[in-house]
Amino acid sequence: MGRFVIRRLLAMVVVLIVISIVTFLIMVKLPGGDPADRIAGRTATQAQVQQIRHKYGFDQPIFQQYATTMKNIFTGQAESITQGFNVLDEIKAGLPATLSLAFGAGIFWLLASIAVGTLAAIKAGKYTDRVLTVLAMAGVSFPPFFLGAVLIYFLGYKAGIFPLGGYVKFTSNPWQWFTHLVLPWLTLSVLFIGFYSRVLRSTILDTINEDYVRTARAKGLSDRQVLVRHILRNSLIPIISLWGLDLAQVIGGGAILTESVYNLHGVGQLAADSIRKLDIIPILAIVLLTAFAVVVLAALVDILYAYLDPRIRLT
Repeated sequence: MGRFVIRRLLAMVVVLIVISIVTFLIMVKLPGGDPADRIAGRTATQAQVQQIRHKYGFDQPIFQQYATTMKNIFTGQAESITQGFNVLDEIKAGLPATLSLAFGAGIFWLLASIAVGTLAAIKAGKYTDRVLTVLAMAGVSFPPFFLGAVLIYFLGYKAGIFPLGGYVKFTSNPWQWFTHLVLPWLTLSVLFIGFYSRVLRSTILDTINEDYVRTARAKGLSDRQVLVRHILRNSLIPIISLWGLDLAQVIGGGAILTESVYNLHGVGQLAADSIRKLDIIPILAIVLLTAFAVVVLAALVDILYAYLDPRIRLT
């Protein structure tokens, strides 16, 4: 177990370094991505552009620019080039909204996917299965910005059941925190529920024919015991893997559209604003956050694998 943890930590460091280098090079070498030109504006003279380039160190060798940028990020001194704020302070301010959205929606779509996928597998080929298949395909097909707008209009504006947007801290008002996040949770979850439920259905139907399932039935276990203890437990392995990676991606700003539609002011909305302005530092910091979340959650998923399937061993 100790070697496993050490390998994971080393892998995390390597992944973060590689991703940071690639992201930095892409942003710096992007056509029209010269930050000095963006700061100076369209009417600036070449002399003014050179002066800005020297002031911010853009005339230094590329490796030195990268080293300085990474040092500033990890010491909390990184400043947005075009938006003028401290990057880590801005990410910390948006992280509560993003974490609330990610974990709330993640738990919701995981539980709903298990229920829908299991029911579809039990009723395979029947009317219920066909209805759930249609609903799953519809859920996958709905873009978050469209579904979010529909929910806001009907459940927020027309019915007045939920707020139209914004974010309230849990420490300020737990009930308001919950009501402001119900629609974002639903909007973000629909796509994942549609996809996960179809994967789980297929996995369950494949697992039903395994030898250990037939052995469990031969022992006299009830259908419910066989389903929960043997079929579902092993069928959840690919779902847990997908869930860990998708949750990490959402934490790292992957819910850009959902956060923008509901005006949550989270990491995703910060990423969208920075991408529009080609602001290198916030983008790089958010990409590193995503990579860190992916590596950490992937390690936790591997540990959960061993619990769900005793055949898997951590070495």
